[in-house]
Amino acid sequence: MKLKLSEFFTVRKVLSFLLLLSMAYAGYSIYYKVKYWGFTFSPKQVTDVWTIDAKISFNAVGEDVNVALTVPSSNDSFKILSEEIVAKGYKVVDDNKNNRISFQGKKKQGKQNLYYRLSIYDDVQNSKLSKQVPAKVERPILSEEETQQMNKIWELAELQEGDKVQKIISTVNQELVNPTMSLVLPLNHTSKEFAERIMQILAYKRIPSRIVRAIKLEEGKKTEKPGIMLEAYLDNKWTLYDLDTAQKGLPKNWIVFQRGGVSLLDVRGGEDSKVMFSVLKSVASPLKMAEYRAKANSEFMPYQYSIYALPLMEQNTLKWLMIFPLAILVVVIMRNVIGVTTMGTFTPMLLAMSLVKTGFVPGLVCFSVMIFLGLIMRALVAKLNLLLVPRISFVVIFVILLIQLLTIIGYRMNYGIVSSAIFFPIIITAWIIERASITWEEDGARNTVKEIFFTLLTAIVTYFVISNDYVRHIMFAFNELNLVIMFIVMLLGTYTGYRLTELTRFAPLIRKDEADV
Repeated sequence: MKLKLSEFFTVRKVLSFLLLLSMAYAGYSIYYKVKYWGFTFSPKQVTDVWTIDAKISFNAVGEDVNVALTVPSSNDSFKILSEEIVAKGYKVVDDNKNNRISFQGKKKQGKQNLYYRLSIYDDVQNSKLSKQVPAKVERPILSEEETQQMNKIWELAELQEGDKVQKIISTVNQELVNPTMSLVLPLNHTSKEFAERIMQILAYKRIPSRIVRAIKLEEGKKTEKPGIMLEAYLDNKWTLYDLDTAQKGLPKNWIVFQRGGVSLLDVRGGEDSKVMFSVLKSVASPLKMAEYRAKANSEFMPYQYSIYALPLMEQNTLKWLMIFPLAILVVVIMRNVIGVTTMGTFTPMLLAMSLVKTGFVPGLVCFSVMIFLGLIMRALVAKLNLLLVPRISFVVIFVILLIQLLTIIGYRMNYGIVSSAIFFPIIITAWIIERASITWEEDGARNTVKEIFFTLLTAIVTYFVISNDYVRHIMFAFNELNLVIMFIVMLLGTYTGYRLTELTRFAPLIRKDEADV
């Protein structure tokens, strides 16, 4: 029985199962971050943040002042990033139930200016409609003459295209009805009066409707009045209508600022009141916006325990750590699958990190110069027959002096390629020089050049993997992928077959066996 269990629970099978679990966890975590935190797979993608400023102006008449402004609330489409209020000398009261902000002041006199700033984000260009079922609509009380006029309007509307609301808007807009009718608006009517008359006509057929005020998201735009639209409940859903064109839906780059019959601005204790709106657009990275999205979805995974809640300096440090496992995976594949020999296990990875800092061509040039000069000095010191520790110490000091010299030359000659030497790990460079010298003495120049070449080749392959902006962004934003990489590395550790270089090496023997058969 023990034998059977040991055969079933082999190391490779257990690691394969753990790899599948890590992939499932990483997949769910990535889905969660994209859906709830707004992460993206592109480092260049940004989130639009729209700031709407409302300036309230009026003349106070020396009495107590109460100003009420209707403000939007977060819906399924756009979310509120921040709200700011500037009202010196006023008490601010939030009426969250009615989505209103009240400014209360004592004995105010003269010109008054109050400011309200709202920043919103996410899909603000496609604001979703309310799902609230309206109350039953009472038919308006009309005289006999008005009832006849109302029936006439609905008869003419049947000749138009679209749904019932579109037909009524088109009919009234095209002035198909007799201008002498009492239900027809005068020529100089306002948008609000037009919307109220359409609502009255719809109420005759018990169709719920309400006024909607919307603001166009156009940077630098200033307006005294939000746009007036109509929202009607038809076919068990709310639908927005443009009062000019009768088109359905919210126009592009508009957001709903207020719904319902409550007025936008009420001022008591003042006169000549008005509100001026202005719009400003800015952008923010998905990682920066993740905190706000996480707070809006606080019932899910706690954001405060993630690395993205750390200060920016710590995050920048972790960005490099998150890319290390991928660089390690490249080195493992190059050594254990392809079968190349490098000077040190993770020396290519450290060199690749240095190349990212220095730049590809400058880094290769400086590294080659340092190794070449280091090998010459090491060959000269070898004749002195020094002990191991003093000999390596000499190489380290020489590398330090060489870096110093190259940096000074680069600065004086304004040649940035030379100053890149300062980014190379001193100890690793000195160790490569020492290792190359020993290999040269024991195995000859050919093996030494071969090891240096494969070390550089592995470093170059690793560099092109980790220097990609998309790769670095994905590994930091979705760092659970490192768990998958860990089990892949462990699985590669169970591989005992031929490496690619060994297949080439033993190819003549395979051909010989086939010929004998």
